[in-house]
Amino acid sequence: MSADPTTVLAFETDCHLFDGCGFDAPGLHSFLFEPLLGDADGNGFYFNKPMLLALLGSIIVVGFFWVAFRKPKMVPDKLQMVAEAGYDFVRRGIVYETIGKKDGEKYVPLAVSLFFFIWMMNLWSIIPIASFPVTSIIAYPMVLALIVYVTWVSLTFKRHGFVGFFKNVTGYDKTLGPVLPLSMTIEFFSNLLVRPFTHAVRLFANMFAGHTLLLLFTIATWYMLNGIGIAYSGVSFVMVIIMTAFELFIQAVQAYVFVLLTCSYIQGALAEHH
Repeated sequence: MSADPTTVLAFETDCHLFDGCGFDAPGLHSFLFEPLLGDADGNGFYFNKPMLLALLGSIIVVGFFWVAFRKPKMVPDKLQMVAEAGYDFVRRGIVYETIGKKDGEKYVPLAVSLFFFIWMMNLWSIIPIASFPVTSIIAYPMVLALIVYVTWVSLTFKRHGFVGFFKNVTGYDKTLGPVLPLSMTIEFFSNLLVRPFTHAVRLFANMFAGHTLLLLFTIATWYMLNGIGIAYSGVSFVMVIIMTAFELFIQAVQAYVFVLLTCSYIQGALAEHH
């Protein structure tokens, strides 16, 4: 059975268990989309569904905070209260706890922007019609990780200079003695090459796996909705509900972890090397 990359679920709606057709399991084809605008061959400009969701998500996040804080009140209304709670959670619960209040205040806008943008990109997975987490496409987490990486490298250079930067990224510690060259080599490659990769992949892999599981149980629910298979379909539908609730939790956790690591890297860039 051929899969249609223009659809999110990528399965035939007239195919059921006992109908003589196979189960069309989700796979990489479930993450491919035909352009809504532009050239399908990728030779020029094109605009697809994940891009549209990313754009809408950005507008929603910016619009929410703009509306909430455009006319701040001493006694906040409900919208301002929610926005303040979210902002304060990131500021106090992540930035201050990791970097400290004095050094961390200037990085609060970056942390808040990353947290709510990533969270919104993740939430698209369980929103009807959208039904797709933008961060399950590796390009988006990679760009976000690159922003953090450039910030970390530039801060380390600015704070410590070239020699201090070298010591910072290599974990230079003369007390290590003979193993110092090996330790410095491992730390160098770990910090400059592995760190941005793992930062991005951690977010991507969790959202990719979560979306695949949701698709699996959703498609299975429909596929088994036939004859005695209705009983199995009911079990699969329960799993859809459970996985949706679990995804809600994971979506917030992944946004939290990404920002927590970001703040940890910034803290390491600002810390004095001994």
